[in-house]
Formats: sequence, C-alpha cells, structure tokens
Amino acid sequence: MHIDLSGKTALVTGSTAGIGLASAIGLAKAGARVILNGRGSDRVEDAVRKAVSEAPGADISGVAADLSGADGAARLAGASGPVDILVNNVGIFGPKPFFEIEDETWETFFQLNVMSGVRLSRALMPGMMDRGWGRVVFLSSESALNIPADMIHYGFTKTALLSISRGLAKLASGTGVTVNAVLPGPTRSEGVETMLEDMARDDGISVEEAGIAFVKSKRPSSIIQRPAEVEDIANMVVYACSMQASATSGAALRVDGGVVDSIVP
Repeated sequence: MHIDLSGKTALVTGSTAGIGLASAIGLAKAGARVILNGRGSDRVEDAVRKAVSEAPGADISGVAADLSGADGAARLAGASGPVDILVNNVGIFGPKPFFEIEDETWETFFQLNVMSGVRLSRALMPGMMDRGWGRVVFLSSESALNIPADMIHYGFTKTALLSISRGLAKLASGTGVTVNAVLPGPTRSEGVETMLEDMARDDGISVEEAGIAFVKSKRPSSIIQRPAEVEDIANMVVYACSMQASATSGAALRVDGGVVDSIVP
C-alpha cells in the first residue's frame, strides 16, 4: 500500500516527542505538509529539526501553543490556517490514588486531554467539511476500556475521546471527513522510556527486558508481551489519515498489543 498525502496539510498536537512526533514524521514521509505543536518554542524548534532530518525535503513547521486553555487552542488554530488532517494527540498521564486527586487535577486532565481536541475540532472541521475531505484522529488509549485503578482521572479522559470521536464521525456523515480514535497500549514513548531506564538500572537488566517485565506485570493480558514502539502507533495514525481509509470512520482502532481481552473492536 502506497499512502500519498501530497497537497494535504496536517496538524499534530503534542508532537515534540513520542507518538505525536512519530506520527508527524510518518505523515511528512507520506507527502503531507506538517505542523508540529508543543508548549515551548525551544522544544518545537528542536522537534522540527528532528522531523526534517527524518523526512528530508518535507514541508514541516511548528507552532508553540499551550493547549490546556481556550486561548492556546485558538492561537494554534489561527496560526495553522486551513488543515486537512487533525491529529489530536496532546495529553498528560500519571498515577495517583483516587482519594488524593483534587478537583484541580481532574480539571487539568480534562482541559488538556479532552477539551484541546474539542476546541480544535470545532475550529477546523467545518473547513474540512466545506472542502469535502478531511481526517480527524483522536489519540485515546486502551485505558479508555481497561480503566487503570491508579489512573482513573486519566482513563476517564480517554473514554471521553471515544464518545467525542464517534459523535463527530456521525456529525460529518456524508461529507468526506472521517473521524476515528486510535487506542495505543503500553508504548515506549518518552515518559515510559525514562521509567524503563530507571527499572533497568535498579534491576540490573536491559531496557528491553525491563519493558517486557513491565508489560507482564502491569498488563498481563497483553498478547505481544512487550511494549509497542511509537512507530507502531504512528503507522495506524497515518493509515487513518490516508485516502485508503475512506471507509473507516467512527472507529476505535486498537494498537494495544491485545491488552484489551475482547474479540470485537
């Protein structure tokens, strides 16, 4: 399958590292003009340089904007202009006992993980619908279905994204715009990699062995029995954004390594 996104403009939020950056690079390699995003200008500039080195000749730029509030989302939408592809990737996670989670923390997770995608979709989808083509992808998680007891505040935001993506897909019915959610499982993103390096050092094992041990301990239902690589998730994102995915909309596309023990999507 040859995916060609020449002539399309893609915006990927939270794309200075991890799944976001890998997805942006994948879209750029497929020919799209790509706009990266992060909170700080230094990290955005570094990410642009890395992306250009991975996809020589691609048209890649960046916009620094904090998406935890309405002003940042409006700034990013305005600076990006019309886009054909929107990947709502930005998000935060972290374990915390339920009874110790303050209202402020719930609000912080909701604003960044959920409302950033709501605001950008509201701003950018009408143009896609008017032009008769577009792709919107929300990065959810297997934690949307398999709510972790130590990250309930995170899991609920990822479940919310499934509802939003399905509803928006219905809203865009017949317009040529598709909306889908991608559900990664344990993935060697920047934060997880740091954790695995600490585990490896403490236990005197390799990072790869630490990753396998983590998955077997924390996600024993995993079929692949290892963390995914960020490129594994990015491949699904790029496909969902492609011409070839025109009949895929309103879907929850799992790239979870089989963690969710279900034979249906």
